[in-house]
Formats: sequence, structure tokens, C-alpha cells
Amino acid sequence: MTTHTNNSKATMRSVVWEGKPYHVAIHDIPKPTIKNEEDAIVRITSAAICGSDLHTYRGFLGSANPPWNMGHEALGVVESIGEAVQSVKVGDYVVVPAIPNDGKLTLLPSGPLAEIFGFGPDVGTSDGCQAEYVRCPFADDSLIPIPKPKNASQEHDYLFLSDIWPTGWTGLDFSGFQAGDSVAVWGAGPVGLLCAYSAFLRGATKVYVVDHLQNRLDKGKAIGAIPINFTHTNAAEQILKLEPNGVNRCIDCVGEECLNSNLKPQQNAVINDMVRAVRTGGGLGIIGVYSAQSPAPGRPLAAEIKPTLEFPMTEFWSKNLSMGSGTVDPPPQLTESLLQLIQSGRVRPSFVVSSILELDEAPRGYERFEKGLETKVVFKFPRHYEDAGSGGEPEEL
Repeated sequence: MTTHTNNSKATMRSVVWEGKPYHVAIHDIPKPTIKNEEDAIVRITSAAICGSDLHTYRGFLGSANPPWNMGHEALGVVESIGEAVQSVKVGDYVVVPAIPNDGKLTLLPSGPLAEIFGFGPDVGTSDGCQAEYVRCPFADDSLIPIPKPKNASQEHDYLFLSDIWPTGWTGLDFSGFQAGDSVAVWGAGPVGLLCAYSAFLRGATKVYVVDHLQNRLDKGKAIGAIPINFTHTNAAEQILKLEPNGVNRCIDCVGEECLNSNLKPQQNAVINDMVRAVRTGGGLGIIGVYSAQSPAPGRPLAAEIKPTLEFPMTEFWSKNLSMGSGTVDPPPQLTESLLQLIQSGRVRPSFVVSSILELDEAPRGYERFEKGLETKVVFKFPRHYEDAGSGGEPEEL
């Protein structure tokens, strides 16, 4: 039996949302302790900002009442465990999943942001992963054990098992993807880039990435994708000039805050373009967040997100299209497969990383990521090995 020590007076540093749009703060808050015998406390060594964190940062999404701790992508070392935990031990390296197990048997899919870290207690959990420590409930069924990383680059490869790589992979599943398909991915942020990356790994014949930020389009081009800047002309028109019959699959990795070609907010801009650009009998996958909430102190600008969109239903129907959408809570089989791909040396998902910052630099990291100056921001914490730098660029697949 492993024992643990609860020190309720200990504190830690954490990124905190206070309810002020375009602002996060660093607070000293109580360090988490074991509450239930199935819990584990993980000392974080790497954490990241996710694109969905920006929905909170901009004031659109989250729990009703701030403050709460931010973040749902993290990796670290198990510091202590509850008496019932058996599958991990103190000192193990683990990935903290974005959506931990909730200890309940359910035969239904998880709802929007169900039990996710970093969005506040009435949307997910009250814990966040952009912190020095995090409490993970039901550790045996939540934490993802990994080998001890050799360096920072490999650690970041493993880090993205927490959310964005399984999410990008599942976006292809939602679209009905099959090997040999052509694919267009809207959004060349970290999820979109890893969706495009996954498409190549899974046998796509051609992949387009749609965005307006050159640094992101360049990342897509570096892995072999064809960049489409939607501010030049309409994205669907550009794709149809190259693919007169349309592409087999389109994936939305942007969500409710998408922009039209004039860079103005238009919630249905991406879905309209995808219906136009996909070929008859094709499929759409939507993993970008669409979640309308009522305004509250924790989401002061939520009223700007409308719960209904104008949708090109007649074209969708006449082209015999299909569509899959929702949040992604990856099954263990997928996580295990992706972990094996990393261990084989075949993949380097850390290529999306553009900056590695100290936690105290989080306000600057959020600001730069929100402005599109970064493709992926990772926060570093003390590690047990020599830091060998950021993620490398993978070869074209």
C-alpha cells in the first residue's frame, strides 16, 4: 500500500481565469490533495494552451462563476496516490487526459465538455492543468502511463495524447474517412494541423489546409498539405478549381468563432464552405466547438454566440452527404495506438509547438496565441532530464 501526505497549507502556481476577456492571471493557490482513495496527484512537467481555451479567454465559454484554474492538456510525474490506486505508482510518468474518468457507468456518449479539466466546476471540473500540480480522479482509468521521456521534444510528442492529436484523428472518423480519400481541413491551428498530419498517416491521397495565417499555412505545407488562404478568394472556390468534383472529406477544426473571407465573424462560414467543397456522397466532420451558453460572470460575452445557424440543407441533402460531430473522449484503444506510433519513431506531433514558456509567462502566451502569432504554446516545469529543446519538424509524409 502506498501512503501519501496531505499538506493543506502548501501552495502552487496556476493560470487562473477571473472572468475578464483577454486576460488570465497567475495565482498562488492551494496545492491539490488526495480527496478520494482512487485519486492521484500529478506534478506537471509540461502543459499547453488549447484552442478551446481561447473560447474562455475571449469570454464566450465556461462555468458561470469565476475564478477557476485553466487548462486541460498536461503531462507529468505521479507524486502521490490514493490507497485504491493500482495501475500507476509514485514516480511514474503519465499523460493527464483532458476528460478524466468520472467513475460512473454510462451507455451514452459524453455531453459537451463533460467532466473536462479547466472550464470551471459546472461545465467540467474545478481543477485545471496549467498548474504545478493537478488532482486526477479515478486515476487507474484516467491517467495514461508513458515511458520516461528522453528529452523535451519527446515529452511534447506524448503531451498531445492528452487532447489535440486524438481529437484531430477522430475528426477524420466523424467525416467517414477511408484510405485513398482526399481531405480538406478548415483551421490550421494545432488541432487542424494534427488532423491533416493524421490524414496522411492514414492514407489520404491529398490534403488541403484552410486558414488565413501564413505561419500556420507554412506548417501545413511543411507536412505536405496544400495551403488555402481563404482571404484571397473563397476557400471552397479555390478547392473546387483544383478538385472539380470536390474532396471526399471536409473537417471543421475551427468552430463557432470562424471568420468569413473578410475576416468578419460568421458562425456558418466554415460549414457553408465545407458543404460546397465536398463531393457528392462525401462526409463532413466537425470537431470545432459549437456551444452557446447564456451570459454569466464566467462567460460575459456568451450572448455573441448564437445557438442556431443558417445551414445549406438542400445542397447537403441533394449531394447525399453525411456529417459527424461532437466532443472527443478518445477510447483507450485509440490512445494506445497513437502512443505506439510515437514510440516507434514514426510520428512527431510536437512539430506544432512554436514556443515553450515559463508558467509566469502565461499572459503573454495567451495573448500571442489568441493573435495567431503562435501555433502552439507549451509551458515548461522542472523535469528529471536535460531539456533538449522544442519539437522538431517532421518530414513530409
